Amino acid sequence: MAATQPNSHPNSPTVDQSDRTVPINLRQSGPTPVQMLIDTRVRKSPYWHLSMEAGCWRASVYNRMYHPRGYVPESEGGMMVEYDSLVNHVTLWNVAVERQIRVLGPDAEAFVNFVITRDATKIPTMHARYVILCNEAGGVLNDPVLLRVAEDEFWFSLSDSDLLFWLQGINVGHRFDVDIREIDVSPVQIQGPKSIDLMTDLFGPAVAELPPYGLLAGEVAGCPVIVSQTGFSGEKGYEIYLKDSTLHAEAMWNAVLEAGKPHQLAVVAPAHHRRIAAGILSWGQDLDQETLPFQANLGYQVPREKTADYIGKAALEAARAQLEAGTPPYTHQLVGLRIGGRAIEDYAPDFWLISASSTENTGDDAGPGEPVGYVTSPWFSPELGHNIAMGYVPVGLTAVGTELWVHLPDQYAEEAGRPVAAEVVEVPFRPSVNPNQREILRQRGLDAAV
Repeated sequence: MAATQPNSHPNSPTVDQSDRTVPINLRQSGPTPVQMLIDTRVRKSPYWHLSMEAGCWRASVYNRMYHPRGYVPESEGGMMVEYDSLVNHVTLWNVAVERQIRVLGPDAEAFVNFVITRDATKIPTMHARYVILCNEAGGVLNDPVLLRVAEDEFWFSLSDSDLLFWLQGINVGHRFDVDIREIDVSPVQIQGPKSIDLMTDLFGPAVAELPPYGLLAGEVAGCPVIVSQTGFSGEKGYEIYLKDSTLHAEAMWNAVLEAGKPHQLAVVAPAHHRRIAAGILSWGQDLDQETLPFQANLGYQVPREKTADYIGKAALEAARAQLEAGTPPYTHQLVGLRIGGRAIEDYAPDFWLISASSTENTGDDAGPGEPVGYVTSPWFSPELGHNIAMGYVPVGLTAVGTELWVHLPDQYAEEAGRPVAAEVVEVPFRPSVNPNQREILRQRGLDAAV
């Protein structure tokens, strides 16, 4: 990561970012008050008005679509009340921003195999996989769930980067016999311990037999859907992919609400506090197109056994060789952190800074140590009773048990203007009810994700 150059802004820290072309913006500007403009340049999903009816009061933009990010008012407990519904009952999330890019045609498998690091030929029909796509330099362009709904048809359920143009551009040069386009399919997530009861009410006992990343075709209120046993929470959960969603959004959404009444269903925002505890990554926060998979602990997504060529393979194999030789091709690594301070119960507006010591080595009256890294995803864990986070620290400071210091805003700091103690810990932070592939494959070894 290139060290940021000094400039006139008083909050422009110097953190080594020499392995990046565009450094992460580490200015600490705080929760700058601003009203979000709702206009036609950014898309509203088919569920947008339904989220408004459910009480959505704030949003962000994800895949150039408005993304609901809060339903319970802060005065009534905010995100931690939503968290309680997730871990104790069942929740409905509007995640239509996970836009669906379909690859369809005789060469669909070959094309998909060329753009993902895993082996697409090993994905059975009506199964899904968590995958990554990399550029030629090995940077992660997207980490979607990939659904194989037929022998010749795959759906990329996107994280927050616009992959459609990349995939279409790749095919301009390589001319696979495929059609690549976004389709009118919009997912919702059903997450929480009672999700299996709600889903059984909707789809019958077959849904309870779905394995992780298994798919099932069905209907809700007469509307065709694909169900997957996946989610962004670490809890038991499912996603419902509604076909022709522009036409059927109200019918499906309202049917789910009705079926959820006996199970205390709540409409909530995606639970970043729970996904952090599970070690689930968020593209744009925890990784981006300049992040190598190895930096973000996704080395298992680069299997040695895949003999077919794919975009980024040469760069990734070279990076792995450097790692094994003890000379990592990057300066910083993503780690889990246990952090002191007051409970962090909302989204962080900045990448908060991390120092290797609490004071500079210039005397007893010295200020906080110079920043060496930054926090990407922090939150308070009610189960663990302390703040947890993921963040990037220098490679030499990644050992479990390493003591670090995090510069929290005054509202969370133990003492205004002073960093709080932190410690590098294992990820995931707590066992998952529904372990994600990263957890499962990590136990099996680096080459498990073929």
